[in-house]
Amino acid sequence: MQQSKNKYINREISWLQFNGRVLQEAADKTVPLIERLRFIGIFSNNLDEFFKVRYATVKRIAQAGKGGRSVLGGTKAKDLLEQITEIVIKQQTESLRILNEVQNELEKENIFIVNENKASKSQSEYIEKYFIEKVSPALVTIILNDIDEMPSLKDKAAYLAIRMVLKEQVRNTSTSKVKRFFKPKVKQIRYALIEIPKTIDRFIVLPSEGDKKYIIILDDLIRHCLANIFSIFDYESLSAHMIKITRDAELDIDNDLSKSFIQKISSSVKGRRSGTPVRFVYDKTIEKDTFEYLIEKMGIDDIDSLIPGGRYHNRRDYMSFPSLGRKDLLYKPYPPLPIKGFSMEGSIFEKIAQKDYLQFAPYHTFSYVVRFLREAALDPKVKDIKITIYRLAKISHVASSLVNAVKNGKKVTVQIELQARFDEAANIKYAEQLQSEGINLIFGVPGLKVHSKTCVIERLENNKIVRYGFVSTGNVNESTAKIYTDYTLFTADQDILKEVGKVFDFFETNYKVAKYKHLIVSPHYTRNAFNKMINTEIKNAQEGKEAYIKIKVNSLSDYKIIDKLYDASRAGVKIQLIVRGICCLIPGVKGMSENIEAISIVDKFLEHPRMFIFGNNGDPKVYISSADWMTRNIDKRVEVSCPIYDEDIKKELLDTFNIGWSDNVKARVFSLKQDNAYRTNQLAKVRSQFATYDYYLQKMSN
Repeated sequence: MQQSKNKYINREISWLQFNGRVLQEAADKTVPLIERLRFIGIFSNNLDEFFKVRYATVKRIAQAGKGGRSVLGGTKAKDLLEQITEIVIKQQTESLRILNEVQNELEKENIFIVNENKASKSQSEYIEKYFIEKVSPALVTIILNDIDEMPSLKDKAAYLAIRMVLKEQVRNTSTSKVKRFFKPKVKQIRYALIEIPKTIDRFIVLPSEGDKKYIIILDDLIRHCLANIFSIFDYESLSAHMIKITRDAELDIDNDLSKSFIQKISSSVKGRRSGTPVRFVYDKTIEKDTFEYLIEKMGIDDIDSLIPGGRYHNRRDYMSFPSLGRKDLLYKPYPPLPIKGFSMEGSIFEKIAQKDYLQFAPYHTFSYVVRFLREAALDPKVKDIKITIYRLAKISHVASSLVNAVKNGKKVTVQIELQARFDEAANIKYAEQLQSEGINLIFGVPGLKVHSKTCVIERLENNKIVRYGFVSTGNVNESTAKIYTDYTLFTADQDILKEVGKVFDFFETNYKVAKYKHLIVSPHYTRNAFNKMINTEIKNAQEGKEAYIKIKVNSLSDYKIIDKLYDASRAGVKIQLIVRGICCLIPGVKGMSENIEAISIVDKFLEHPRMFIFGNNGDPKVYISSADWMTRNIDKRVEVSCPIYDEDIKKELLDTFNIGWSDNVKARVFSLKQDNAYRTNQLAKVRSQFATYDYYLQKMSN
């Protein structure tokens, strides 16, 4: 573990500890078996993205010959790469142990994952037929000895590295009188690569045998059929070991003024396919000569990039492990609830005009957002719709509602973030579709990602423009709303929505910086606004008044904010932090942070909301926000934090924060040890996500 002067945890190391908490869910025997497999998939997917982005950034710093101390929290880039590799290897080893354990437990439930050597005769017949009909036509197989240059391996693909030992050839060197034979002393070895097709399910369900269910992984199905693939060769042995490569995901955006922004991003996304390799993962049982042949052919000479692994890679596919009809091996479903008093019958606008409403997905149904936009699309009084989009669902009812609105004569403006990491291609596709339908697209501010989640609708009522809208902590995405926890405030507060309109004005005329009385907007005001509120708590504590801060974020890594929280702790301000992911702050250190406690909750749902509560001497100030307390969110993005003025909603937010803070089942405690220790106490067990659902059930019945 690395700290800078014992004040901060290194960001990258803290992120790896977060992924360790995900791995803990896979190891947790109280988690249903198939869900444990899916957590292994989440762990693997997270790690892939970490290497593409964070590891790649550190590696660029190291290769540039810079120490990177200021950027990396006091750690030299080269030293940090070594620490990361050491931690990742340990975590990968642990993930393999857990995977084997879960598979053994599945066998007790009559679910068997068979490999190419364990398939029965009838299963082999099914496998061979399946291979010929579905897999073989999709296979890409390359004989490496026959090409001068190694093909560029795809970033998200997995490959089987094939080693084929050919039979010794007897050369006929006969003369007219005497036949002489010469056997070569060295056997000929040929190497090949088989790309695992992504168009075919990774897990193939084989025919059941009585109560027993069988699955074969696509990799093993291909191994089973290697003889079919290489039947034209006269070989004596074949072996196959999996490899995969991870590339730097940084976009290289050109400065060609003749290209549109969409063209530039599209070109950059295509260029990412040939990005610099930052990780080469391989089956640790691979033959030495095959391994050396591959890394030489690929030109990999960085030892830190080589990560030994198990037989299977791309374990992110376990996120889609089939349920096999075994509901008992999955989490109990929690059907999303309606918001009390907020019926979707009749006009939503009329209801919002009376009072604000808070949607807390996935406890509440996301349908309110879609219903809100659909009503706006049809309402003759609605004249203008403005919305920010960061990530959309693959099939988006949000997008179709906006298209519907423009077809009904509304003016629709969409700010779509084309640089949303790993969703660039999807957002480009949506941008082109929306633009072709006549929607006014804006692409934000050069150098600033737009991460705010806002919508404002202008409606003509009695010859006067009245605004309705929402501010959210999460994306307008039907898919993620089922598994991400996020707040959305529906409001007709004209002061707030007028300022949301100012944010959209900034997108189009960004040389003008507006002033805000209610919203806190990055990059111009967030740091000062939160510093001011922390200072108020410090002053109250010094005067003997009630002083506290309660924060819920995904990540806390901005050193200046952390220092400010340390100042508050020293002044006696009681601080409670719920941080899902990165936390560079070290709580509980005497003389620095003894008044700060920090926990992380990792459970069935992904904790995603950002909420800020300041005691304010008995009159709490409460905000929901799109912004984490990271430097990029505070200084380098457009973010919106929205005040909560409705007293009932304010209480609701305080209640849900306190439920989270009471968690003693899935909460882990942040400390200098960084051991991801579960919080334990003698109080009644509280699993906050389930308790939150019960809280809203109770609200409905009151």
